[in-house]
Amino acid sequence: MAGEHAENGELEARLKRWQERAERMPERREKFTTTSGVPVERLYTPRDIEDMDYLRDLSFPGEYPFTRGIHHTGYRGRLWTMRMFAGYGSAEESNARYKYLLEHGETGLSVAFDFPTLNGYDTDDPEARGEFGKCGVAVSSLADMEILFQDIPIDEITTSMTINGPAAVIWAMYLAMAKKRGIPLEKLGGTIQNDILKEYMAQNAYIFPPEPSLRLIVDTFEFGMKRVPKWNTISISGYHIREAGATAVQELAFTLANGLTYVQAGIDRGLKVDDFAPRLSFFFNCHNDFFEEIAKFRAARRIWAREMKQRFNAGERSQWLRFHTQTAGCSLTAQQPENNIVRTAIQALAAVLGGTQSLHTNSLDEALALPSERAVTIALRTQQIIAHESGVTNTVDPLGGSYFVEWLTTRTEKAVYDYFARIEALGGVIPALEAGFFHREIADSAYRYQREVDSKQRIIVGVNEYAGTEPITVPLHRLDPEGEKRQLERLSRLRRERDNELVSIRLEALRQAALGKENLMPYLIDAVSAYATLGETCRVLRKVFGEYKLPAMV
Repeated sequence: MAGEHAENGELEARLKRWQERAERMPERREKFTTTSGVPVERLYTPRDIEDMDYLRDLSFPGEYPFTRGIHHTGYRGRLWTMRMFAGYGSAEESNARYKYLLEHGETGLSVAFDFPTLNGYDTDDPEARGEFGKCGVAVSSLADMEILFQDIPIDEITTSMTINGPAAVIWAMYLAMAKKRGIPLEKLGGTIQNDILKEYMAQNAYIFPPEPSLRLIVDTFEFGMKRVPKWNTISISGYHIREAGATAVQELAFTLANGLTYVQAGIDRGLKVDDFAPRLSFFFNCHNDFFEEIAKFRAARRIWAREMKQRFNAGERSQWLRFHTQTAGCSLTAQQPENNIVRTAIQALAAVLGGTQSLHTNSLDEALALPSERAVTIALRTQQIIAHESGVTNTVDPLGGSYFVEWLTTRTEKAVYDYFARIEALGGVIPALEAGFFHREIADSAYRYQREVDSKQRIIVGVNEYAGTEPITVPLHRLDPEGEKRQLERLSRLRRERDNELVSIRLEALRQAALGKENLMPYLIDAVSAYATLGETCRVLRKVFGEYKLPAMV
């Protein structure tokens, strides 16, 4: 102990001497903060993490609280899944892009849907006019789903689908497609996003009010654990919260609060936590601030493990926070789009050092259009270079023990718990939603960030500094002009040739079940297997459940 005190005394003396010398040195005249506004000191030393206990707060990879990762050997055992987000126009066009990506080394599919599909409308609905295929693929029926995955071995590769309001219906189509191909549901692996709470907070692609939406989500939990055991029935998403302008802490706090709400909903249904919680997954944004993002991911694992263990007495497998990451779309610039390659590489590296299980890298041209084949290949190659050339996969959690990273991880964790307390004081996530809490917090953060950019307190290369006048020469992807016509013709033909009496019977069975308390997944699969369309199926549920209206913000 005497030696330790002497050592601490020497540290204090030398630190004071260093600080005195540093004070005399010039520094750039700017605020040194993270992207989220957290002040960053000149230097971090053992003093900044003196309250940290290694076994309590870090421990070893694969061991509670999983700060250093959920797997004992990290990427030495298995690389992350390279899952490029893709989908546009018609099912035929997107199917071709999936095959292109798989041929170039992608290891998992990730489906983007167009806005009508996200909102539960068919392509020929008046509400869908002008929106066909612009931000994803149009899927109006099982026929589209069959084309979308034609000649793709869905029993050998996992599929992630970014769908929320009508997630149960779209998942039913995927399962029905697999059954028609003779593939057992037990062999299917993948993820549906299915996270409606973040839609109310940020992205606004919702259909039904919270209570029936949670019912549908728990229906997928229950059906999945019994019939599709390898499927992740929710991807609790902070990505869109961050894209709306949230800070890293807000993204993490709001996402984990949503996750805990879903767990409680499953328990309230009567499900055992360890029967469904191991299939919960997460989806995070990775923004520009390298160390802040790494700290966010490490704090996420520690908080989730603790909460699952202490709140729900969940087993080890349920304590794992498994997550997909996408680089920050909101950080991409239309100006000097080639710079986006560098931004994406930095963000992807942070995601890997943070321990992601799955990764999408944005393409250089996405601030201008849907990604071209050339641009998406560069984005995929970015992941492959990190995986095979950078050396960062050789050891587990290589930044663990960094004074700055550990300080920032703990600081992030504490700030998340401050938000938990504020949310609980409002009565929980849903009452906080109704009070407009999340919208105000996100809007205030987005406003602060934009003011910093506008005043040049925050430099965005090629936008508010180092701007050029050279024209943009990046070749842009164009949708097939005949795609919408084919889609409308397919829908018209489907309605003529299907067994419409069977469709009516199965939609009525769905309506009756929705009025009661049965699990709706079997009824949804029956309806879409008869080629009831997405719009027709959602219309039945709209009439039973009603539609959600965003409360006015004061």
